[in-house]
Amino acid sequence: MCGNRVEELESRVKELEASVEGLTDELVECKVRLRELENAVDEDTGFSQDEALNTSESPDEAEADRTKTEDTDEEDSTETGPGDIIVA
Repeated sequence: MCGNRVEELESRVKELEASVEGLTDELVECKVRLRELENAVDEDTGFSQDEALNTSESPDEAEADRTKTEDTDEEDSTETGPGDIIVA
C-alpha cells in the first residue's frame, strides 16, 4: 500500500520536473526574443549595438547558463520537508 503512494509521488515529481524544464526552455526563448526586439528598437532609436551587446548574452550562453543551473540543482538536491521552498 505504501509502495503505491511512493510510485504516485515519484510519477508526480517527474511530471513537475518536465513542466519546469519546459517552462525554463520557454523562458530562455522569450529572453532571446526580447533581446532581439530590444536590439531592433535600439537600432530604430540610434543606440549603438556595442551597448546592447555588452549587456546581453547569446542564445548559446543562455542555454549554457540554464544547463549549468540544472546540473548544479541536481548535484545540490536534498530531501525537502514540508514548508521548504524550492526555487527553480
